[in-house]
Amino acid sequence: MVWGRSALGQVNVGWARVVQFVLVIAVMLVGVDLARAEPTYHALVSPVPAAELADISDQYRDLPRYESVTKALAAAPKTGRYRVAIWPGEYYEKITIQRDNVSLQGITTDGVLPRIYFDAYAGMAGKYHRDDWGTPGSATLTINATGVQVHNLHIENSFDFLANDGLDKSDPKKLSHSQAVALLLDVDSDRTLITDSVIDGYQDTVFSDGGRSYFYKTRISGNVDFIFGDGFAVFDQCEIVSRRRAKAFSAGDIQGHLTAPSTNINQPYGLVFIDSTLVREEGVLENSVSLGRPWHPTTTFPDGRYADPEAIGSAIYIDTWMDSHIHKEGWASMGGTARDGTKSRVFTPEESRFFEAGSRGPGDNTHPSRQRLTDVEVRALKDFIAGFKKELTQ
Repeated sequence: MVWGRSALGQVNVGWARVVQFVLVIAVMLVGVDLARAEPTYHALVSPVPAAELADISDQYRDLPRYESVTKALAAAPKTGRYRVAIWPGEYYEKITIQRDNVSLQGITTDGVLPRIYFDAYAGMAGKYHRDDWGTPGSATLTINATGVQVHNLHIENSFDFLANDGLDKSDPKKLSHSQAVALLLDVDSDRTLITDSVIDGYQDTVFSDGGRSYFYKTRISGNVDFIFGDGFAVFDQCEIVSRRRAKAFSAGDIQGHLTAPSTNINQPYGLVFIDSTLVREEGVLENSVSLGRPWHPTTTFPDGRYADPEAIGSAIYIDTWMDSHIHKEGWASMGGTARDGTKSRVFTPEESRFFEAGSRGPGDNTHPSRQRLTDVEVRALKDFIAGFKKELTQ
């Protein structure tokens, strides 16, 4: 077994792991190309019979039709790739994919994606989760399988976060635990591919809590820790949209955070953004959003319950354009549970694996807290990605 040390931390680079990582990225990039092909579908999701749909093509007309994605998934055979076409429309569903090798493909009209939405939030969603944990329980779409692909879909958690965020703490209508996940990559998910999609929420939009995932040309929106978790996730040519808060803030306060990684120290990478853009909706102030903060989940250990000391979060931005809402210091601290049970422990960016390289735009800054990867590390990463893209197009 070969070990190396870099700015990213101690990394196990045993050859078996290198080969595994290479194959996973290769498969994902192949999937990006295949997503634009015309696959054979096995089911059609539509609120009306195919015979009543105008301009429906032959590849959809004779498919078994289901009124919901949930019903289409329930009809899947036990083995093989199962491809579901989703007709344009609005689908109020809470969906869990537990079967391997499922593909959900939205059919677009005039650039409008089929929308799957639900409005659960953490304070009431524990009933949906095996451990009575409301945050993952709130997810509109949960993926807990291997090889799942999602293309051309709009996935949204439609809980009215802003209405609740604007209420005073003393207001009896104020809801607690208002996290509301749109997409959960659950603990048994792996090799997930998301392309050409939109994922909307506010707090905790995308929860990467499983294995490896690859997002390509997808828009993700939110305001507080809205891409978070301990999984390995690549965001390639994605648009990351910061949304406003309704709560009042003092001048100069950080009002939102793009990421909150909880990557285990033995995992070399966490959340990686490549050739992406960091933009904002109207109402998001300049210098008000951090690139991320370190999440150390409160965990039960033999000697007590406290923040996981091995959750040394990893977030990296490579060649990413940043608007001026990004805070000049880049990163922020985050509180956690101390060993005595109090919320007194503060985890800082310096204790984390937070890096940039090739940042540009008005949100870029040379503040000393914004650590840069070395030229050697950047070149190795870019060569690795470019080499596989070239190989896959030959």
